[in-house]
Amino acid sequence: MRYLLLTSVFVIATCGLVYELVAGTLASYLLGDSVTQFSIIIGVYLFSMGIGSFLSKYITQNLVPTFIRIELLIGLIGGFSAAFLFITFEQVGSFQILLYGLVSLTGLLVGLEIPLLMRILQDQFEFKDLVSNIFTFDYIGALLASLLFPLLLVPYLGLIRTALLFGILNVVVAIAAVYMFRDKIKRFSGLSIAAYLSLAALIAGMFFGENILRFAEGNAYSNTIVYAKSSPYQRVVLTRKGERFRLFLNGNLQFDSRDEYRYHEALVHPGLAAQEAPRRVLVLGGGDGLAVREILKYPSVQTIDLVDLDPLVTDLFQTRASLTELNRNSLHSALVTVHNADAFTWLRDHPDQYDFVVVDFPDPSNFSIGKLYSERFYRELKPHIAPGGALVVQSTSPLVAPNSFWCVEQTLKSVGWQTVPYHCYVPSFGEWGFILANDDTWLLPETYPDGLQFVDDATVRAMTRFPLDMARRPVEVNRLNNQVLVQYFEKEWSRYDP
Repeated sequence: MRYLLLTSVFVIATCGLVYELVAGTLASYLLGDSVTQFSIIIGVYLFSMGIGSFLSKYITQNLVPTFIRIELLIGLIGGFSAAFLFITFEQVGSFQILLYGLVSLTGLLVGLEIPLLMRILQDQFEFKDLVSNIFTFDYIGALLASLLFPLLLVPYLGLIRTALLFGILNVVVAIAAVYMFRDKIKRFSGLSIAAYLSLAALIAGMFFGENILRFAEGNAYSNTIVYAKSSPYQRVVLTRKGERFRLFLNGNLQFDSRDEYRYHEALVHPGLAAQEAPRRVLVLGGGDGLAVREILKYPSVQTIDLVDLDPLVTDLFQTRASLTELNRNSLHSALVTVHNADAFTWLRDHPDQYDFVVVDFPDPSNFSIGKLYSERFYRELKPHIAPGGALVVQSTSPLVAPNSFWCVEQTLKSVGWQTVPYHCYVPSFGEWGFILANDDTWLLPETYPDGLQFVDDATVRAMTRFPLDMARRPVEVNRLNNQVLVQYFEKEWSRYDP
C-alpha cells in the first residue's frame, strides 16, 4: 500500500505543476508578455502553496477524508481552470484578478496535499525515509510534467484538455485513497459518490473540450471561426465573413484579407524595388506567404528563403485552398524554401548573404519576440546582407506606439545602418510603420512592378513624411539584456482603446 501512496505523490506533483504551466501559458496567450505572466503566476502559486502548507498544521482530525476532499477539489478546480478562464476572458473586466485568484486557490490546495500525505504515511516509513521518498517522487513528477507539457500535452491535447486530463488523475488518486482507507472513513459512500461524480464531470469535460474552446472563441471573435488549433508556440485562429478572412495568433490580428495588400506592398516594394536586379531574398517571419507573393513579382529573384518558427502556420498556408489563393500559392514556388526554425538560431547556422531581407515578425509584445528586435539580433543579421543590399523591418504603429516605433529605428542605427522610416494607413490596423536599413544613403525607387494596388512613387514619398504626432523622439536602444522595446510596447498599447 505504501508504494501505491508514493505513486500518488508522483501523480499529484505532476498534476500540480501542470496546473501552474497551464495558467502561465494561458495568461501569456491572452495577456501577452510571457515572462511577466509566468513570473507572477509562479510567484503567486508558490506563495499560495506555502500558505497551504502552513495551514495544514491546523488540520488535526480526519486526515484521510480531508486529503480525499482536497484531491477532489484540486481535480475539479485545476481540471476546469483553463476552460473557465477561456470562457470568462471576454466576459469580465478584471480578468487578471480572476486569474491570479484561481492560481492562488489552486496553489493553496496543492500546498495542503504533501503535508497531509506525509502525516498519513508516517506509520509506513521511518521519518528519514518518508521525507526522502516524498520529495524524490515529488521532484520526479515535476520533471515529467515539465517535459510532457511542451512536447506532447499542448500540441496534441491543447490547454483545456490537458488541464482536464490531470484533473482526472487527481480524482483517480482520491478514488484510490477512498478504497485504501475505507476502514478510516466514516462516510465512505458519500465520498465515493462525490469522487465518481467528479470523475464523470471531468471525463465529460474531456469529451466536450473542443466545444468549450469553440464556445469561448466564438465569444471572442466577431466572425465565424473556420480554423482553430494550438501549436507549441501559439494559438492559431482563422475567421471568415463572406469572402473575407482574418488570421489571429494568440488573439492578435495578423492580417485581414480585405486590406492586407496595403501592408504587404508597403512592406516589400519600397526596399526591394530600390535593389538593382535582386537575386537572393530572405524572409524572417511571414509564414503566411503574403510577403513572398510580393517578392515573386521581381523576375530577377532566383531564391527566397522563408524562416518561420511555427510549421502549423506554414503548413496551413500551403494546404488550405482559400489561403493558397490569397498568397497565390507562393509557398509552393520552386524558388521558395521554407525553414521552420528560430530565426536567431537559423542565422547562426546559415552564413549565406542576401540582396534583400524582409523582417516580418509579430509585434514585440513579449520578451521571446522582443529579442528579435534587439541590437544583438541586428548584429547577427548584418553579415547576411550582401554588399549594396538592404532590409526592411515591420515596426508597429508610429501613431499608437511612437516610442516603440522609434526604438526599433534607433536600435537599427546603433549597429551602423542608415535608416529610412516610413508609414502607411492599413484600415484593419490604422497607421502602420516600417523601417528600411542599409549601409549607404537611401535613394527611393521611382519605378515598381506592374499590377500593384497601392504602392507607387508618389505614395512611397508621402509615406516617408511624419506629422507631429508621429515625429521622432528620444528613445533607448533595445538590448537583449533590458528589452526596453517590450516595455514601451506594453505601456503604449495598453492605453489604446480601438
